Amino acid sequence: MVCVSVVLYLMVRALPRIAEEPQTEDKHSMLDRWARSQIPEKVDATLNGYRVKFLRRVRVLVLRLDNGLSKRLQKAKPEDNDKRPNIDFKEIAGQNKESENGQ
Repeated sequence: MVCVSVVLYLMVRALPRIAEEPQTEDKHSMLDRWARSQIPEKVDATLNGYRVKFLRRVRVLVLRLDNGLSKRLQKAKPEDNDKRPNIDFKEIAGQNKESENGQ
């Protein structure tokens, strides 16, 4: 941090020595005139509008894909969920304690 502050201090001291070149209004390039005009703002606003529309459409497609995958998963799920044996953890824990006590 000390080094950065020393460099900044030296730069600030050197700033008054740098002479600014006077700019004339006639020597602006086409790029300078374009950058100062309203065109970049209009282009940015138009691109933002298209971006919002695009992202909304992508969101709708992702939601449709999610719904389709959910339906396929429901179809692939076995329907005999009630016939699965229930696991009794107390019984398992009791058996383990008995086997440990027996040793």
